[in-house]
Amino acid sequence: MKRLIFLVFIASTLINCKHSETSEVKDIEKEKVENTYVKDNYDKKEVMIEMRDGIKLHTTIYTPKNASKAYPILLKRTPYSCKPYGENEFSEKIGPNKYLMEEGNIMVYQDVRGRWNSEGVYDNMRAFIPNKTGTQTDEASDTYDTIEWLINNVDNNNGNVGTYGISYPGFYATYSVLSGHPALKAASPQACIGDFYFDDFIHNGAFLLSYWRATSVFGYMKETPTTEAWYEFPDIGTEDQYQFFLDAGPLSNLDKYYDEDNVFYEQIKAHPNYDEFWQSRGIIQHLKDIKPATLIVGGLFDAEDLYGPFNTYSSIEKNSDNFNAVVFGPWSHGDWARTKERQVIGNIYFGDNISDYFQKDIETPFFNHFLKGDANGKVDLPEAHMFDTGKMEWVSFETWPPANTSKESYFMQPYERLTKRANRMIATSDFVSDPKKPVPYSEDIKVVFTPRKFMTDDQRFAARRPDVLVFETEILEDDITLAGDILAKLNVSTTGTAADWIVKVIDVFPPDIETPEDNEDVQDHLKLSNYHMLVRSETIRGRFRNSMSSPEPFVPNKKTAVNLELQDVFHTFKKGHKIQVQIQSTFFPYIDANPQTYVDNIFEAKEEDFKAQTHKVYNDSSIEFTVLK
Repeated sequence: MKRLIFLVFIASTLINCKHSETSEVKDIEKEKVENTYVKDNYDKKEVMIEMRDGIKLHTTIYTPKNASKAYPILLKRTPYSCKPYGENEFSEKIGPNKYLMEEGNIMVYQDVRGRWNSEGVYDNMRAFIPNKTGTQTDEASDTYDTIEWLINNVDNNNGNVGTYGISYPGFYATYSVLSGHPALKAASPQACIGDFYFDDFIHNGAFLLSYWRATSVFGYMKETPTTEAWYEFPDIGTEDQYQFFLDAGPLSNLDKYYDEDNVFYEQIKAHPNYDEFWQSRGIIQHLKDIKPATLIVGGLFDAEDLYGPFNTYSSIEKNSDNFNAVVFGPWSHGDWARTKERQVIGNIYFGDNISDYFQKDIETPFFNHFLKGDANGKVDLPEAHMFDTGKMEWVSFETWPPANTSKESYFMQPYERLTKRANRMIATSDFVSDPKKPVPYSEDIKVVFTPRKFMTDDQRFAARRPDVLVFETEILEDDITLAGDILAKLNVSTTGTAADWIVKVIDVFPPDIETPEDNEDVQDHLKLSNYHMLVRSETIRGRFRNSMSSPEPFVPNKKTAVNLELQDVFHTFKKGHKIQVQIQSTFFPYIDANPQTYVDNIFEAKEEDFKAQTHKVYNDSSIEFTVLK
């Protein structure tokens, strides 16, 4: 009702101003048309589909009113609800994109087991059971049972099913290819979680503190089906997230905001190491002999799920003979499914209509070929379609990473130099890391549910801190294109027994780049002159340098190797730019602060465990790039 009143008010105001034909009015009328499209062209039905163990899952089915032909089924399984509930309540948009919606497909949404209006008990990243017997269930069997019901009970379906989803629904799309149902012909896992120990909540053993509030969504269980949220987010009482977590101190002090009913947070605290609990929930290791065609999609600036899509594609590619393609664009989490014209991440503008191009020319042809066409695998799509985030252009490859690449190493030398040769004399770059005064991951003062913008943020604020090491090349005389993974090979020591290591790869713009006069995309306090654009960053909790499942302390002052793999990039450092690497040991509160005193479980660390320590990075440390020839 409020939305309707608002639209009427705007329209009447414009009319009174004698501007009835202005673009504003046209936009309002266009919105009205779009908002009624689904209701005008689709029938909606809600059913409870029974699984093999008797549990029933809420399923919403949108079927084209035009019953003159058969349609494929596009299925999205989600923990985030099938809203709006009620057969007379229609979503404004359905399906993966507007093109697939407008040309006609049977669109199906399902609340997964234990979530929202479905029965059963929820389990985060429910473990896959390879050889199920009897009434054993997992997400693969739930998908199989759902597809079986749909093709036998939904009118005018052509017997072909596709699955899709972004983030957690992307995980369920990945899971679907393990169902073995012969009607499943195509799946598009997008920003798909691959393993919760490396996606979203934990990165190489470090807890992503910025996601702490998000544990509310997944942690609280419900007893019966519901169409209303049963969980609440903690009220932190401030708009300054950095200060809130700094004042909170040790992680144990946050327990007062959650009780033991937050099952997921209790699991995170009880399993700080990559033990059987986490290992069993990974989906990557099961992706073998996949039959349905797969289109893996991700954003090169996705702060939430980079590990999942890259490793999902790689595992299927290595272990299956299906059609398997990958697309990565200049997107943050889920941008490719949105309709905004200008594609901007943080302060960096990448171009117009990039998401629409993906939806129209890649996603739609993929599903149409395998669900409506010959489904012979000869679809006119590239194996790997990647966006160069330095040149701002799409490039297609026959494989990813591309075949024509080589490894090139740059060494971290004194006086902030990044060179292709290391000085034979042993030297170190030192800094004092104080967990009680940690380096911010962003200079913005705000509270964010899950961080996104910082993935291209200007890093000058960090480069100017004494607890951040900077290593930089000379001005580049030629373009250098990185196309693949990055491996930091650090040789370090610390006066303490524990430490985190954060590595950032940065594109330093030339000083003569001008900021647009209208400053449409760049924050007011910044200029693009000498901008330090974050290209990729990653962290590792140093205790896991040799094994994610068997942590070990550092020996004080002993030179120790720490290798850290950064997720793939496709970025050209242009002639006139510089490549910069920053090394630090806090990245707050994106990740929690390491006490720098070894304790078995950081979630149980005490105030007295948090101590400032001196860290050293030796000059035989290097960073290995995958360079396109």
